[in-house]
Amino acid sequence: MPRLPLRHPAAEPDAGTATLPAWAGHPKGSAAYRRILAGLAFAGVATFAQLYSTQAVLPIIAQELQVTAAEAALTISLATVGLAVTVLPWSFLADRIGRVRAMAWGISAATVLGLLAPLAPSFPVLLGLRMFEGMALGGIPAIAIAYLNEEVNKAHAALAAGTYVAGTTLGGLAGRLVAGPVGELWGWRAAALAVSLMATAAAALFLVLVPPARNFTAAAASGFRGALATLAGHGRNPRLLAIYVQAFVLMGGFVAVYNYLGFRLSGEPFSLPATLISLIFLAYLSGTVSARWAAGLTLRFGRRNVLLAGTALMVAGLALTLTPLLGLILAGLLLFTGGFFAAHSIGSGWTGVIASTGRAQAASLYNLAYYLGSSVIGWAGGLLFQSLGWTALALAVMGLACTTAVITAVVHRAGAANAGTGNAGTAGRAAAGGGPTRTAAR
Repeated sequence: MPRLPLRHPAAEPDAGTATLPAWAGHPKGSAAYRRILAGLAFAGVATFAQLYSTQAVLPIIAQELQVTAAEAALTISLATVGLAVTVLPWSFLADRIGRVRAMAWGISAATVLGLLAPLAPSFPVLLGLRMFEGMALGGIPAIAIAYLNEEVNKAHAALAAGTYVAGTTLGGLAGRLVAGPVGELWGWRAAALAVSLMATAAAALFLVLVPPARNFTAAAASGFRGALATLAGHGRNPRLLAIYVQAFVLMGGFVAVYNYLGFRLSGEPFSLPATLISLIFLAYLSGTVSARWAAGLTLRFGRRNVLLAGTALMVAGLALTLTPLLGLILAGLLLFTGGFFAAHSIGSGWTGVIASTGRAQAASLYNLAYYLGSSVIGWAGGLLFQSLGWTALALAVMGLACTTAVITAVVHRAGAANAGTGNAGTAGRAAAGGGPTRTAAR
Protein backbone atom coordinates (compact mmCIF):
# COMPACT_ATOMS: atom_id res chain seq x y z
CA MET A 1 0.00 0.00 0.00
CA PRO A 2 1.46 3.39 -0.88
CA ARG A 3 2.69 5.53 1.97
CA LEU A 4 1.20 9.00 1.86
CA PRO A 5 3.72 11.55 3.07
CA LEU A 6 2.60 14.50 5.17
CA ARG A 7 1.96 17.52 2.97
CA HIS A 8 3.24 20.87 4.03
CA PRO A 9 3.16 24.12 2.07
CA ALA A 10 6.83 24.78 2.77
CA ALA A 11 8.00 21.34 1.68
CA GLU A 12 9.91 20.66 -1.50
CA PRO A 13 7.75 20.02 -4.53
CA ASP A 14 8.93 16.44 -4.74
CA ALA A 15 8.03 15.82 -1.11
CA GLY A 16 4.33 15.73 -1.89
CA THR A 17 4.40 12.68 -4.11
CA ALA A 18 3.60 9.22 -2.82
CA THR A 19 6.68 7.11 -2.09
CA LEU A 20 6.61 3.36 -2.26
CA PRO A 21 8.28 1.67 0.72
CA ALA A 22 9.90 -0.75 -1.72
CA TRP A 23 12.05 2.00 -3.24
CA ALA A 24 15.51 1.38 -1.79
CA GLY A 25 17.27 4.51 -3.01
CA HIS A 26 19.38 5.37 -6.04
CA PRO A 27 21.72 2.45 -6.80
CA LYS A 28 25.42 2.84 -7.40
CA GLY A 29 26.14 3.60 -11.04
CA SER A 30 22.83 5.30 -11.79
CA ALA A 31 22.77 8.82 -13.20
CA ALA A 32 21.07 10.21 -10.07
CA TYR A 33 23.65 8.52 -7.83
CA ARG A 34 26.51 10.10 -9.76
CA ARG A 35 24.83 13.52 -9.64
CA ILE A 36 24.33 13.23 -5.88
CA LEU A 37 27.99 12.36 -5.32
CA ALA A 38 29.28 15.08 -7.60
CA GLY A 39 26.90 17.70 -6.23
CA LEU A 40 27.74 16.99 -2.59
CA ALA A 41 31.46 16.86 -3.35
CA PHE A 42 31.19 20.40 -4.71
CA ALA A 43 29.16 21.38 -1.65
CA GLY A 44 32.01 20.09 0.51
CA VAL A 45 34.51 22.15 -1.46
CA ALA A 46 32.39 25.30 -1.17
CA THR A 47 31.80 24.81 2.56
CA PHE A 48 35.27 24.02 3.81
CA ALA A 49 37.21 26.25 1.44
CA GLN A 50 35.32 29.19 2.94
CA LEU A 51 35.38 27.96 6.52
CA TYR A 52 39.20 27.76 6.73
CA SER A 53 40.12 30.32 4.06
CA THR A 54 41.83 32.74 6.47
CA GLN A 55 44.08 30.18 8.17
CA ALA A 56 46.86 30.52 5.61
CA VAL A 57 46.88 34.34 5.81
CA LEU A 58 46.53 34.95 9.56
CA PRO A 59 49.92 36.73 9.83
CA ILE A 60 48.95 38.98 6.91
CA ILE A 61 45.60 39.81 8.51
CA ALA A 62 47.33 40.61 11.80
CA GLN A 63 49.83 42.90 10.06
CA GLU A 64 47.42 44.72 7.75
CA LEU A 65 44.63 45.21 10.31
CA GLN A 66 47.00 45.89 13.23
CA VAL A 67 45.65 43.10 15.45
CA THR A 68 47.35 40.38 17.48
CA ALA A 69 47.79 36.81 16.28
CA ALA A 70 45.12 35.60 18.70
CA GLU A 71 42.68 38.22 17.44
CA ALA A 72 43.39 37.30 13.82
CA ALA A 73 42.67 33.64 14.68
CA LEU A 74 39.14 34.69 15.64
CA THR A 75 38.35 34.82 11.91
CA ILE A 76 38.48 31.02 12.02
CA SER A 77 37.19 30.44 15.54
CA LEU A 78 34.05 32.55 15.10
CA ALA A 79 33.25 30.91 11.77
CA THR A 80 33.60 27.47 13.37
CA VAL A 81 31.50 28.47 16.38
CA GLY A 82 28.85 29.88 14.05
CA LEU A 83 28.68 26.56 12.24
CA ALA A 84 28.53 24.54 15.45
CA VAL A 85 25.65 26.50 17.00
CA THR A 86 23.50 26.39 13.87
CA VAL A 87 23.75 22.77 12.74
CA LEU A 88 20.80 21.79 14.93
CA PRO A 89 18.49 24.66 13.88
CA TRP A 90 19.34 23.97 10.25
CA SER A 91 18.48 20.28 10.69
CA PHE A 92 15.03 21.10 12.07
CA LEU A 93 14.42 23.55 9.24
CA ALA A 94 15.46 20.89 6.73
CA ASP A 95 12.84 18.54 8.19
CA ARG A 96 10.20 21.12 7.25
CA ILE A 97 11.31 22.56 3.91
CA GLY A 98 13.41 19.69 2.54
CA ARG A 99 17.08 18.73 2.52
CA VAL A 100 17.92 20.14 -0.91
CA ARG A 101 16.16 23.44 -0.33
CA ALA A 102 17.81 23.95 3.07
CA MET A 103 21.28 23.20 1.67
CA ALA A 104 20.64 25.56 -1.25
CA TRP A 105 19.64 28.37 1.12
CA GLY A 106 22.69 27.82 3.34
CA ILE A 107 25.29 27.57 0.60
CA SER A 108 23.86 30.57 -1.25
CA ALA A 109 23.87 32.76 1.87
CA ALA A 110 27.42 31.69 2.75
CA THR A 111 28.63 32.50 -0.75
CA VAL A 112 27.19 36.03 -0.60
CA LEU A 113 28.71 36.63 2.85
CA GLY A 114 32.05 35.26 1.65
CA LEU A 115 32.09 37.72 -1.23
CA LEU A 116 31.33 40.58 1.18
CA ALA A 117 34.13 39.67 3.62
CA PRO A 118 36.97 41.19 1.52
CA LEU A 119 35.05 44.49 1.54
CA ALA A 120 34.88 44.67 5.35
CA PRO A 121 35.84 48.24 6.38
CA SER A 122 37.09 47.19 9.83
CA PHE A 123 38.20 44.16 11.79
CA PRO A 124 34.99 43.91 13.88
CA VAL A 125 32.91 43.93 10.69
CA LEU A 126 35.11 41.18 9.26
CA LEU A 127 34.57 39.08 12.39
CA GLY A 128 30.82 39.58 12.16
CA LEU A 129 30.75 38.53 8.52
CA ARG A 130 32.86 35.46 9.28
CA MET A 131 30.55 34.41 12.11
CA PHE A 132 27.45 34.79 9.93
CA GLU A 133 29.24 32.94 7.14
CA GLY A 134 29.85 30.03 9.51
CA MET A 135 26.20 30.11 10.60
CA ALA A 136 25.11 29.84 6.97
CA LEU A 137 27.55 26.99 6.34
CA GLY A 138 25.93 25.07 9.21
CA GLY A 139 23.19 24.22 6.71
CA ILE A 140 25.47 21.85 4.79
CA PRO A 141 27.36 19.20 6.83
CA ALA A 142 24.56 17.50 8.79
CA ILE A 143 21.89 17.86 6.11
CA ALA A 144 24.17 16.40 3.44
CA ILE A 145 24.56 13.14 5.37
CA ALA A 146 20.82 12.93 6.11
CA TYR A 147 20.09 13.51 2.41
CA LEU A 148 22.53 10.77 1.42
CA ASN A 149 21.01 8.24 3.78
CA GLU A 150 17.52 8.95 2.44
CA GLU A 151 18.31 9.03 -1.27
CA VAL A 152 21.13 6.52 -1.81
CA ASN A 153 20.73 2.76 -1.69
CA LYS A 154 21.75 1.63 1.80
CA ALA A 155 24.31 -0.79 0.42
CA HIS A 156 26.25 2.16 -0.99
CA ALA A 157 25.46 4.89 1.56
CA ALA A 158 28.87 4.57 3.22
CA LEU A 159 30.64 4.94 -0.12
CA ALA A 160 28.54 8.02 -0.90
CA ALA A 161 29.32 9.54 2.50
CA GLY A 162 33.01 8.85 1.91
CA THR A 163 32.86 10.73 -1.39
CA TYR A 164 31.28 13.71 0.36
CA VAL A 165 33.97 13.68 3.06
CA ALA A 166 36.61 13.49 0.30
CA GLY A 167 35.11 16.69 -1.10
CA THR A 168 35.45 18.35 2.29
CA THR A 169 39.16 17.47 2.44
CA LEU A 170 39.71 18.97 -1.01
CA GLY A 171 37.80 22.07 0.02
CA GLY A 172 39.81 22.59 3.18
CA LEU A 173 43.06 22.04 1.29
CA ALA A 174 42.10 24.25 -1.65
CA GLY A 175 41.08 27.12 0.59
CA ARG A 176 44.49 27.11 2.29
CA LEU A 177 46.57 26.59 -0.85
CA VAL A 178 44.77 29.30 -2.83
CA ALA A 179 44.72 31.86 -0.02
CA GLY A 180 48.39 31.50 0.91
CA PRO A 181 50.12 32.50 -2.36
CA VAL A 182 47.48 35.09 -3.31
CA GLY A 183 47.66 36.68 0.13
CA GLU A 184 51.45 36.84 0.00
CA LEU A 185 51.30 38.67 -3.35
CA TRP A 186 48.26 40.95 -2.98
CA GLY A 187 47.11 40.88 0.66
CA TRP A 188 44.44 39.13 2.69
CA ARG A 189 41.51 40.79 0.89
CA ALA A 190 42.61 39.39 -2.45
CA ALA A 191 43.12 36.00 -0.80
CA ALA A 192 39.61 36.02 0.68
CA LEU A 193 38.15 37.09 -2.66
CA ALA A 194 39.98 34.34 -4.56
CA VAL A 195 38.69 31.65 -2.20
CA SER A 196 35.16 33.08 -2.29
CA LEU A 197 35.13 33.06 -6.10
CA MET A 198 36.25 29.43 -6.08
CA ALA A 199 33.56 28.58 -3.52
CA THR A 200 30.96 30.41 -5.61
CA ALA A 201 31.79 28.26 -8.63
CA ALA A 202 31.58 25.09 -6.50
CA ALA A 203 28.25 26.21 -4.99
CA ALA A 204 26.83 26.84 -8.46
CA LEU A 205 27.85 23.34 -9.56
CA PHE A 206 26.18 21.89 -6.47
CA LEU A 207 22.92 23.70 -7.24
CA VAL A 208 22.98 22.47 -10.85
CA LEU A 209 23.95 18.87 -10.16
CA VAL A 210 22.13 17.79 -6.99
CA PRO A 211 18.85 16.04 -7.89
CA PRO A 212 15.58 16.70 -6.03
CA ALA A 213 14.71 14.41 -3.13
CA ARG A 214 12.55 11.36 -3.78
CA ASN A 215 12.41 9.85 -0.30
CA PHE A 216 11.88 13.00 1.76
CA THR A 217 8.72 13.41 3.83
CA ALA A 218 8.13 16.81 5.40
CA ALA A 219 7.84 16.67 9.18
CA ALA A 220 5.14 18.55 11.01
CA ALA A 221 6.31 21.23 13.42
CA SER A 222 6.86 19.51 16.75
CA GLY A 223 7.65 22.60 18.79
CA PHE A 224 10.39 23.06 21.33
CA ARG A 225 9.34 20.03 23.37
CA GLY A 226 9.29 17.86 20.31
CA ALA A 227 12.76 19.05 19.36
CA LEU A 228 14.07 18.27 22.83
CA ALA A 229 12.43 14.85 22.71
CA THR A 230 14.18 14.07 19.43
CA LEU A 231 17.56 15.14 20.79
CA ALA A 232 16.99 13.29 24.06
CA GLY A 233 16.20 10.14 22.13
CA HIS A 234 19.54 10.35 20.35
CA GLY A 235 21.25 11.12 23.66
CA ARG A 236 19.91 7.87 25.12
CA ASN A 237 21.23 5.80 22.21
CA PRO A 238 24.61 4.38 23.31
CA ARG A 239 25.67 3.65 19.74
CA LEU A 240 25.14 7.26 18.71
CA LEU A 241 26.84 8.52 21.86
CA ALA A 242 29.89 6.38 21.07
CA ILE A 243 30.10 7.95 17.61
CA TYR A 244 29.75 11.45 19.08
CA VAL A 245 32.60 10.75 21.53
CA GLN A 246 34.68 9.52 18.62
CA ALA A 247 33.96 12.72 16.65
CA PHE A 248 34.84 14.96 19.61
CA VAL A 249 38.08 13.16 20.47
CA LEU A 250 39.45 12.40 17.02
CA MET A 251 38.71 15.82 15.52
CA GLY A 252 40.18 17.53 18.58
CA GLY A 253 43.36 15.49 18.32
CA PHE A 254 43.55 16.08 14.58
CA VAL A 255 43.34 19.87 14.94
CA ALA A 256 45.86 19.86 17.79
CA VAL A 257 48.39 17.97 15.66
CA TYR A 258 48.04 20.34 12.71
CA ASN A 259 48.06 23.42 14.94
CA TYR A 260 51.37 22.62 16.62
CA LEU A 261 53.38 20.39 14.31
CA GLY A 262 54.38 23.49 12.37
CA PHE A 263 55.90 24.97 15.54
CA ARG A 264 57.98 21.83 16.01
CA LEU A 265 59.21 21.87 12.42
CA SER A 266 60.15 25.55 12.64
CA GLY A 267 62.43 24.91 15.62
CA GLU A 268 65.60 22.89 16.07
CA PRO A 269 66.74 20.57 14.63
CA PHE A 270 64.57 21.15 11.52
CA SER A 271 64.35 24.97 11.21
CA LEU A 272 62.07 24.80 8.17
CA PRO A 273 60.89 28.07 6.58
CA ALA A 274 57.22 29.01 6.78
CA THR A 275 56.63 28.37 3.06
CA LEU A 276 57.70 24.74 3.34
CA ILE A 277 55.80 24.24 6.59
CA SER A 278 52.59 25.39 4.90
CA LEU A 279 52.93 22.49 2.47
CA ILE A 280 52.18 19.99 5.25
CA PHE A 281 48.51 20.61 4.44
CA LEU A 282 49.08 18.62 1.26
CA ALA A 283 48.82 15.61 3.56
CA TYR A 284 45.08 16.25 3.35
CA LEU A 285 45.22 14.51 -0.03
CA SER A 286 45.77 11.22 1.79
CA GLY A 287 42.44 11.88 3.51
CA THR A 288 40.79 12.54 0.17
CA VAL A 289 41.82 9.05 -0.91
CA SER A 290 41.26 7.25 2.39
CA ALA A 291 37.74 8.63 2.97
CA ARG A 292 36.45 6.99 -0.20
CA TRP A 293 38.67 3.92 0.10
CA ALA A 294 37.54 3.23 3.66
CA ALA A 295 33.90 3.71 2.74
CA GLY A 296 34.24 1.12 0.00
CA LEU A 297 35.82 -1.34 2.45
CA THR A 298 32.68 -1.27 4.60
CA LEU A 299 30.95 -3.41 1.98
CA ARG A 300 33.41 -6.17 2.83
CA PHE A 301 34.41 -5.63 6.45
CA GLY A 302 31.62 -3.50 7.95
CA ARG A 303 31.70 0.00 9.42
CA ARG A 304 32.88 -1.07 12.89
CA ASN A 305 36.05 -2.77 11.69
CA VAL A 306 36.96 -0.05 9.20
CA LEU A 307 36.45 2.67 11.83
CA LEU A 308 38.73 0.83 14.24
CA ALA A 309 41.33 0.38 11.48
CA GLY A 310 41.24 4.11 10.72
CA THR A 311 41.81 4.92 14.38
CA ALA A 312 44.72 2.46 14.56
CA LEU A 313 46.24 4.11 11.49
CA MET A 314 46.07 7.48 13.28
CA VAL A 315 47.97 6.07 16.26
CA ALA A 316 50.61 4.45 14.04
CA GLY A 317 51.11 7.68 12.12
CA LEU A 318 51.52 9.74 15.28
CA ALA A 319 54.07 7.24 16.59
CA LEU A 320 56.25 8.00 13.55
CA THR A 321 56.18 11.73 14.35
CA LEU A 322 58.00 11.00 17.62
CA THR A 323 61.18 10.27 15.67
CA PRO A 324 63.77 12.98 14.86
CA LEU A 325 63.79 12.08 11.14
CA LEU A 326 61.89 14.53 8.93
CA GLY A 327 61.02 11.89 6.32
CA LEU A 328 59.42 9.62 8.94
CA ILE A 329 57.54 12.58 10.47
CA LEU A 330 56.02 13.47 7.10
CA ALA A 331 55.18 9.82 6.38
CA GLY A 332 53.56 9.63 9.80
CA LEU A 333 51.50 12.74 9.05
CA LEU A 334 50.22 11.11 5.87
CA LEU A 335 49.17 7.98 7.78
CA PHE A 336 47.64 10.02 10.59
CA THR A 337 45.62 12.19 8.19
CA GLY A 338 44.47 9.25 6.11
CA GLY A 339 43.38 7.36 9.22
CA PHE A 340 41.48 10.36 10.58
CA PHE A 341 39.46 10.99 7.44
CA ALA A 342 38.75 7.27 7.07
CA ALA A 343 37.32 7.20 10.60
CA HIS A 344 35.46 10.48 10.08
CA SER A 345 33.81 9.32 6.85
CA ILE A 346 32.57 6.16 8.58
CA GLY A 347 31.37 7.90 11.73
CA SER A 348 29.57 10.73 9.95
CA GLY A 349 27.75 8.36 7.61
CA TRP A 350 26.89 5.85 10.35
CA THR A 351 24.78 8.31 12.33
CA GLY A 352 22.05 8.34 9.69
CA VAL A 353 21.99 4.54 9.59
CA ILE A 354 21.72 4.06 13.36
CA ALA A 355 19.06 6.76 13.82
CA SER A 356 15.69 5.52 12.55
CA THR A 357 14.07 8.95 13.06
CA GLY A 358 15.44 12.48 13.31
CA ARG A 359 18.39 11.64 11.05
CA ALA A 360 19.22 15.29 10.38
CA GLN A 361 19.34 15.96 14.13
CA ALA A 362 21.51 12.87 14.71
CA ALA A 363 23.96 14.10 12.10
CA SER A 364 23.81 17.62 13.55
CA LEU A 365 24.79 16.30 16.99
CA TYR A 366 27.72 14.56 15.32
CA ASN A 367 28.84 17.84 13.78
CA LEU A 368 28.32 19.65 17.08
CA ALA A 369 30.61 17.16 18.85
CA TYR A 370 33.06 17.32 15.94
CA TYR A 371 33.51 21.09 16.05
CA LEU A 372 33.44 21.32 19.83
CA GLY A 373 36.31 18.82 19.88
CA SER A 374 38.15 21.02 17.42
CA SER A 375 37.74 24.02 19.71
CA VAL A 376 38.37 22.39 23.10
CA ILE A 377 41.07 19.77 22.46
CA GLY A 378 42.66 21.81 19.68
CA TRP A 379 43.17 24.66 22.14
CA ALA A 380 44.08 22.52 25.17
CA GLY A 381 46.71 20.69 23.12
CA GLY A 382 48.59 23.96 22.86
CA LEU A 383 48.91 24.19 26.63
CA LEU A 384 50.39 20.69 26.73
CA PHE A 385 52.75 21.44 23.84
CA GLN A 386 54.01 24.66 25.41
CA SER A 387 54.62 22.97 28.77
CA LEU A 388 55.97 19.55 27.86
CA GLY A 389 56.71 19.56 24.13
CA TRP A 390 55.68 17.58 21.08
CA THR A 391 56.18 14.12 22.56
CA ALA A 392 53.69 14.80 25.34
CA LEU A 393 51.11 16.17 22.90
CA ALA A 394 51.48 13.25 20.49
CA LEU A 395 51.24 10.67 23.28
CA ALA A 396 48.14 12.40 24.66
CA VAL A 397 46.41 12.32 21.26
CA MET A 398 47.41 8.68 20.82
CA GLY A 399 45.92 7.88 24.23
CA LEU A 400 42.66 9.63 23.36
CA ALA A 401 42.46 7.76 20.06
CA CYS A 402 43.00 4.41 21.81
CA THR A 403 40.30 5.29 24.34
CA THR A 404 37.73 6.03 21.66
CA ALA A 405 38.72 2.82 19.86
CA VAL A 406 37.94 0.82 23.00
CA ILE A 407 34.58 2.59 23.36
CA THR A 408 33.77 1.83 19.73
CA ALA A 409 34.72 -1.83 20.06
CA VAL A 410 32.64 -2.29 23.22
CA VAL A 411 29.51 -0.35 22.24
CA HIS A 412 29.40 -1.47 18.61
CA ARG A 413 29.73 -5.18 19.24
CA ALA A 414 30.58 -7.14 16.12
CA GLY A 415 27.30 -9.05 15.99
CA ALA A 416 25.06 -6.10 16.85
CA ALA A 417 26.88 -3.77 14.48
CA ASN A 418 26.10 -5.84 11.42
CA ALA A 419 22.63 -4.36 11.18
CA GLY A 420 24.12 -0.95 10.54
CA THR A 421 27.36 -1.74 8.76
CA GLY A 422 26.13 -0.97 5.33
CA ASN A 423 26.84 -4.50 4.09
CA ALA A 424 24.85 -5.29 1.02
CA GLY A 425 23.20 -8.26 2.62
CA THR A 426 21.50 -6.28 5.37
CA ALA A 427 21.59 -2.63 4.53
CA GLY A 428 20.46 -3.21 1.00
CA ARG A 429 17.13 -4.37 2.39
CA ALA A 430 16.66 -1.34 4.63
CA ALA A 431 14.66 1.49 3.13
CA ALA A 432 15.18 4.93 4.61
CA GLY A 433 13.53 4.91 7.99
CA GLY A 434 12.48 1.30 7.51
CA GLY A 435 12.31 -1.64 9.86
CA PRO A 436 15.85 -3.02 9.86
CA THR A 437 17.23 0.42 10.61
CA ARG A 438 15.16 0.63 13.77
CA THR A 439 16.75 -2.60 14.95
CA ALA A 440 20.18 -1.06 14.49
CA ALA A 441 19.21 1.98 16.51
CA ARG A 442 18.41 0.08 19.69
